[in-house]
Amino acid sequence: MAGHDFPEPADRRPLAESAALPEQAPALSHACDPAFRHGVVVGFDGSVSSERALSYAIGMARRTHSALIIVHVANRLPATVWAGCEPPVFVDVPDHRTEVLGLELACADHLAEISWVLVERGGDICHELEEVGREYEADAIVVGGTHGLAGRIFGSVAGRLARRAQRPVVVIP
Repeated sequence: MAGHDFPEPADRRPLAESAALPEQAPALSHACDPAFRHGVVVGFDGSVSSERALSYAIGMARRTHSALIIVHVANRLPATVWAGCEPPVFVDVPDHRTEVLGLELACADHLAEISWVLVERGGDICHELEEVGREYEADAIVVGGTHGLAGRIFGSVAGRLARRAQRPVVVIP
């Protein structure tokens, strides 16, 4: 067929042979930008405690010459609340707060000196922060502490994350 050339792989091996190499498979498993690997993950929702955590994480990223991964976990509610169905299904509630936070962060002067990215996730905050930390091979996760009654009754995000995380967790009061 004229005009439809199939390029050879760079190593000049046939395509079937080069696709079966086991040493190439792990390189494809990471979808994150390599510039943000080994960065500092920080949970941010715009609250006062998360602003303190963000300030500390910015300083930590500057001191270690690494990037900053800012994570906003959007709301997810059980579908039983909305539809009356019995299976434990979760629905994503439209959360425009991430867009607003992204615009606020883009205009912030204190973020101008470091590389940063805003990642939106949905689900359990502890699980999502740890998952982002794993994906980016983060050196630390920074979160703000909870001072409210609900955090004492149900357990704070910082406490749950510190117990289950596979990397250092810094809790900012």
